[in-house]
Amino acid sequence: MKQQQVRMAVLLMLNCFVKDTPATASLQAPWPPSSSSIAAFLDELGDLGIAPLIRADPEATVRASGDFGNLSAVAGGVSPAAAVLYPSRPADVAALLRASCARPVPFPVSARGCGHSVRGQASAPDGVVVEMASLGRRGAGARLAVSVDGRYIDAGGEQLWADVLRASLAHGLTPVSWTDYLHLTVGGTLSNAGISGQAFRHGPQISNVLELDVITGVGEMVTCSKEKVPDLFDAVLGGLGQFGIITRARIPLAPAPARARWVRFVYTTAAALTADQERLIDVDRRRGGEVGGGGAVGGLMDYVEGSVYLNQGLVENWRTQPSSSSSSFFSNADEARVAALAEEAGGVLYFLEGAIYYGAAGGPSAADVDKRMDVLRGELRYERGFAFAQDVTYAGFLDRVRDGELKLRRAGLWDVPHPWLNLFLPRSAVLRFADAVFHGVLRRSAAMGPVLIYPMNRNKWDSEMSAVITDDDDGDEVFYTVGILRSAAAAGDVGRLEEQNAQILGFCEEAGIACKQYLPYYSGQAEWVERHFGAKLWPRFVQRKSKYDPHAILSRGQRIFTSPPA
Repeated sequence: MKQQQVRMAVLLMLNCFVKDTPATASLQAPWPPSSSSIAAFLDELGDLGIAPLIRADPEATVRASGDFGNLSAVAGGVSPAAAVLYPSRPADVAALLRASCARPVPFPVSARGCGHSVRGQASAPDGVVVEMASLGRRGAGARLAVSVDGRYIDAGGEQLWADVLRASLAHGLTPVSWTDYLHLTVGGTLSNAGISGQAFRHGPQISNVLELDVITGVGEMVTCSKEKVPDLFDAVLGGLGQFGIITRARIPLAPAPARARWVRFVYTTAAALTADQERLIDVDRRRGGEVGGGGAVGGLMDYVEGSVYLNQGLVENWRTQPSSSSSSFFSNADEARVAALAEEAGGVLYFLEGAIYYGAAGGPSAADVDKRMDVLRGELRYERGFAFAQDVTYAGFLDRVRDGELKLRRAGLWDVPHPWLNLFLPRSAVLRFADAVFHGVLRRSAAMGPVLIYPMNRNKWDSEMSAVITDDDDGDEVFYTVGILRSAAAAGDVGRLEEQNAQILGFCEEAGIACKQYLPYYSGQAEWVERHFGAKLWPRFVQRKSKYDPHAILSRGQRIFTSPPA
């Protein structure tokens, strides 16, 4: 009974925060709550407000404090959330933030989408986690609205990109920039960048947003765009949750293709792979006075990515398998040939992954795709005899990772630790990195998981937004994304893989490679300043934080600000 009374008191205390009272309300009791402070909280209670929307029981707080990385036990010293808010409307979130601001010592608040962060970035230690999925529980359709005439979709920040795709395709339309995994939330990916093999042509997802509804760190509900409150708009996009919580995004749409020609070319060297990737993404740059330095292949693909095969016994992996279990890029004989080629090449091969979309109104036809394929087979510098292709639906290609996820879930291999490392690399360093990391550190690893390498065009990124990519001091328009997405399925794997990640970062530092982390993690503000933002970008980041979240309430799990910025 006593435990139940304590829990109810905590719920009542929290609800005095989120009622629609002025931000100047006096809330003096300490935070986080404890049994010894319950009496003080009781003195502050007023209207119960949204009591049914808040939980403080361990089942709720432990779940809300975990994430896809499953590394919290390894990191240690991470406190769980004190409570969880399940909002029914954006105003509930705004009220919670205003209540936090009203306290002498505000409590932290973090928005949680799918919890796909790797190192607790969406956590709110001793604070309140906002379960964004709760906003859509009245039905996804209520938070997804397509304007056919306006060519856009309004999507709640809690909506999955897979649902955005389905809603858009119902009208023959589609967003043009994606992540490779669609079962993430709109607000989650837009708070980072949102990248995939389409980014070379259309830019990351943050470069493809028309308008946002945002709740700032002071509880103000703001609609912003490039024309209206542009500073907040740019701050939030790629802002790692530091400036506001996205509750709606307006995403532009284009005519949707029906099919995709999914191709895979095999290479024995990183130099050959990256040279071809750069030719393929060279769609609008000018080199030597000529437009399109990619020559005959520039712009022929709609999706360009790459992966590294480390001769670990599996040609297919969970991330790139075709959606049909009976369909594969590789027959048994092809698998044997690829494995033999890998052995000849010293255990490392490279795959150029690509797609050509067709079947959209006014777009290429299947016959046009056949002609493009003839050009690609003749021009690309892959290993002859190692080109593979199949036709799939457009939606099936975009959502291809989901099938691999479901297979791993059935095998009990999805909810394991994921010590992932994602980097942006300057073009000038990519071959040195490949030699040291792919042929060195990772070649000696037995851990499984996709290793990705694909190019980006810098001019498709908006430098006014908060996302940080590699410096352009060398004037090179191309930079690379490398994703080392390994799983620690066996006992002892986490420590070993973390050591390898440290080796990789240490190599970059010793070699003078100015890499930046994507989905970044640093131990504290000093590392964020030195290794991520630098002297050039840090002052703007602080200025925006001071303006839109002056009490440093939001997203403390990122470890950028744990107290108000100076």
